[in-house]
Amino acid sequence: MSMDSSLTLDSSVNLPARIGRYKVLRQLGEGATSDVFLAADEFKGGEVAIKRMRSWAGRAEPGDYSLHFYAAEAALAGRLPHPNVVQILDAVPDTEQPYLVMEYVPGVTLKHFCRSDRLLPLDQIVELGFKCAMALSYVFRQGVIHRDVKPANLLAVLDAQGQVTDVKVSDFGSALNLLSDTTQVHRVGSLAFMPPEQIEGGDVDARADIYSLGAVLYNLIAGRPPFDAPNQMALMHQIYHQAPASLADLRGGVTRELDAVIAKALAKHPNERYPDWDSFGRALSELVAKQLVPLARLHEVKDSERFNMLRELEFFSDFGDVELWEVVHRARWRRYPVEHALYKRGQEGNTFHIIAQGTVEVWRDGGRVATLGKGTSVGEMAYLAPNPDLRRHSTDIKVSEQCTTISFTPDSLGLLSPECQHRFDRAFIQVLVRRLHAAHESIAHPRRIL
Repeated sequence: MSMDSSLTLDSSVNLPARIGRYKVLRQLGEGATSDVFLAADEFKGGEVAIKRMRSWAGRAEPGDYSLHFYAAEAALAGRLPHPNVVQILDAVPDTEQPYLVMEYVPGVTLKHFCRSDRLLPLDQIVELGFKCAMALSYVFRQGVIHRDVKPANLLAVLDAQGQVTDVKVSDFGSALNLLSDTTQVHRVGSLAFMPPEQIEGGDVDARADIYSLGAVLYNLIAGRPPFDAPNQMALMHQIYHQAPASLADLRGGVTRELDAVIAKALAKHPNERYPDWDSFGRALSELVAKQLVPLARLHEVKDSERFNMLRELEFFSDFGDVELWEVVHRARWRRYPVEHALYKRGQEGNTFHIIAQGTVEVWRDGGRVATLGKGTSVGEMAYLAPNPDLRRHSTDIKVSEQCTTISFTPDSLGLLSPECQHRFDRAFIQVLVRRLHAAHESIAHPRRIL
């Protein structure tokens, strides 16, 4: 959790020295029912964010759902290990002031970029939208509907230069847990980003969150939400009965295709929206892959393109979303032109490549012996060979059709989580078994595996 621009600081709040075993460093903000602090975890090292409920002794009133909101988040502690979801590390049910311990994300929320003088590039907005969609898809598969997707609940991850590099979904206090048998609160959320069916307090599904994310993206693109009115009744009337203004009329560079994707997410009736998160995510990623939004860096391989490439490759068929995002972020992604030499005969291998797009040719003694395409790995002996002599390439491998590859060195592969490394090992075993079988069928004597 980061400093939320919707939270305010109150200098009159007494800063506690400690909360449980955590040393409080400073206050990050305060909301309607809780205070948020930055704290040091002296046992594990590092910093965490602590959301502590204010004491409700003697103040419980009809309509006061503070305890329900705490319980909704507490129930998810440790359950949503996704790189684009703020981790709830612990929940402490103190009888007076229960608190949540969360991952600390330094930076700002996406609300910071909803002003007309701070708008992000269009392709970056689409990329952030794709990552949010995939995160919320993962959350939905765990039986959770967020119900309060808004800019203030989406945390922007910044690099050292203050540029946005990633996004994390936070604040599950309003979440609907479909796997829970406890009574849950309805009619929650932020009105400006709520679909009609949620305002009515009826049953909602993933399409309610799809609408809300569409409203967030509209706000990030236009610098204003899709609906705006001086009071709640007028705002509800617009949400029920008016179509949002075309984004193409509000910002230069917005294509007809981008406008249509957001408009479909904002359809009044759930059946007219994208039916599921994968459909919405695919529509967003295609805007980038097909260059239907202006691209700030034309030749850059975007994260959405990388994630979808991995999903389509047989090598990664056993990888879950969490492991795929590890590969997206840890691998080296490169595009190579025709005739580029990936490997030369006699060269000691220190990397392996998995071909995501394009083809390569394998040459031995001046003759072409194989053509390898999408989903093939080459050079994996750099990782698997027990000694340097076996890591020397016995062939030349050249690009025959413009190629995008995913590459690792043994050292960079070692930075992956144990679960991700395990899946790589299984994938390599499958590759080697297939090649050994092919070699056995085609020739009488063993040969080196590429």
